[in-house]
Amino acid sequence: MPYNSKPIHQKSKQTFFKSKWSTGIALAISMLGVPSVNALTPGSGTDQTMLAPSSTQSNIAEKNFKAIYQREAAFRNKEFPGRRAADDEDEITQADYSDTAERRRLKVWQSFSDELKQIDIKQLSTESQINFKIFSDQIRNRIDATKLDAHLLTFNSDSQFWASAAGAADATRCVNLKACERYLKQLSSIPHTFQQKIDLMKLGIARGMTMPQVVLTGRDASIERHIVSDINESVFYRAFKHLPNNIPSQQQSEIQGRARKLIVDKIIPAYQNLLQFIRNEYMPKARKTIAAYDLPNGKAFYAAQIFEYTTLETSPEDIHAIGLSEVTRIRHEMEQIIRDLKFSGDFKAFLHFLRTDPQFYAKTPHELLAEASYWAKKSDGLLIRYFGKLPRKPYGIQAVPADIAPTYTAGRYAGSGDANRPSNYWVNTSLLDQRPIWALPALTLHEAVPGHHLQIALAGEQAEQPEFRRNAYISAFGEGWALYAEHLGVEMGYYETPYHHFGRLVYEMWRASRLVVDTGMHAKAWSRDQALQFMRDNTALSEHEITTEIDRYISWPGQALAYKLGELKIREMREKTAAILGEKFEIKAFHDKLLSLGSVPLSILETEMLLWANTLKSSQK
Repeated sequence: MPYNSKPIHQKSKQTFFKSKWSTGIALAISMLGVPSVNALTPGSGTDQTMLAPSSTQSNIAEKNFKAIYQREAAFRNKEFPGRRAADDEDEITQADYSDTAERRRLKVWQSFSDELKQIDIKQLSTESQINFKIFSDQIRNRIDATKLDAHLLTFNSDSQFWASAAGAADATRCVNLKACERYLKQLSSIPHTFQQKIDLMKLGIARGMTMPQVVLTGRDASIERHIVSDINESVFYRAFKHLPNNIPSQQQSEIQGRARKLIVDKIIPAYQNLLQFIRNEYMPKARKTIAAYDLPNGKAFYAAQIFEYTTLETSPEDIHAIGLSEVTRIRHEMEQIIRDLKFSGDFKAFLHFLRTDPQFYAKTPHELLAEASYWAKKSDGLLIRYFGKLPRKPYGIQAVPADIAPTYTAGRYAGSGDANRPSNYWVNTSLLDQRPIWALPALTLHEAVPGHHLQIALAGEQAEQPEFRRNAYISAFGEGWALYAEHLGVEMGYYETPYHHFGRLVYEMWRASRLVVDTGMHAKAWSRDQALQFMRDNTALSEHEITTEIDRYISWPGQALAYKLGELKIREMREKTAAILGEKFEIKAFHDKLLSLGSVPLSILETEMLLWANTLKSSQK
């Protein structure tokens, strides 16, 4: 029998969030103390527009600010040439990842920071003030990261430079002779880059700035995978296997020969050297502790991580308390579904049932991908009811690459900055007995649409915004939106069974638990086992997923805090704007306005959404 998940009627949309959890959200947000900026005092209900600058002063401020961010963009493009989509450029320069280069870049970013302090923000337009906040936060994060030696942590449980190199190779296509030459030059830089990363890790060992030893188990396998005896099996040769007809056959053979020699003489030895270092030196000498607080300048490091990923000036203690409050609220909702199902056991028994019953697991990778495809197409068909503007760019569905799948999360949105290539919703098809089907609806809403793909693709289409903002990804906004999208599925009538609804709550509980375990491990002396047990007790995630996730939080402090804190702010803004507009509130307009902002700090999100609602209300009088 289908679960009661009827879409909310138009007249009651403004009361969507006025349920028993609304009070909990208000309490959680009040604990955060999120400040607003400049244009509006949240909750005042009045439009407090900024003082209008004089034309001359405004022109000078705008000109100076634009000059700063354009020079900084040119600087970054020069320092990190790989970030340019410059297929038409002949010259390939190699990024310098050395500690010396990082210290040099620090001085440059500090000089940009000093220049920003000379700008009178009040003389900027409203849009430029938003840009100023985003840009200045980016500069602050870069300065903090280098000062605190974050660059010595060259990888984490979620992403590794050697896997990124392989991923880029897998996505590369030699469409013509020029593209082949560019790619060969790019490949030739891998040995030098790997050596610089090794040098950084050696420096990290000397300074006590390493990954925790406990999260390194099995990481070496993803390196060893690329040490192949048959070059035809190398991901780095894939682009050269079948070259296009616009390249003469003689040149095809010559290019393929050069590629094979490069892989044999340079690429594979680079992976061998890295593997030997990781196994014989880095893993044995990595730190035995897990907390960010145990690093040199650990408290400052964790505070910087919290700010970067949440955009908030808040404490681990406040975040921890919000997490516990949300865990309690979500647990009540989960228990209600168990009662509705008339399940005979307790909460723990129900979680065991979800983790182990064969009906909830695909038998083949193809079956899991087919199930994900069904949910993706279902969400595609519902979008028009809730969004007035949809992105032009499509997305595909792919399995997580095999070399990283065993230690990877259940799914991921793999965005593409190339206009000629679609982005992809990745589904992890390894370890099928750890990938429950009841989780796929929420996962799909989060990673595909209306979650990451919708938000990121629309942000990329904001042509009027400067590059640093258009291509920015602020985790609190992006991950908060994707988690909001999971809850929006209830209103959309998306979830079909009580198990799907419970799966959504499992995912929400997972994100709430992150607030508890991340701050617990990094600031409150929790052990890894304590964090693992908290996740076992409160979520139905499989043991493999729980272990993978906890190791991710250990190796990537603060990032996991973005999801729940961002979602709470978005929900709060929907509730407040609906209260301001009353019967005039339109869900399409709310979503379109919010997504038109791109990716912004939570303070900007609050200011802009409340200003939008108050302005709209005034215009309708």
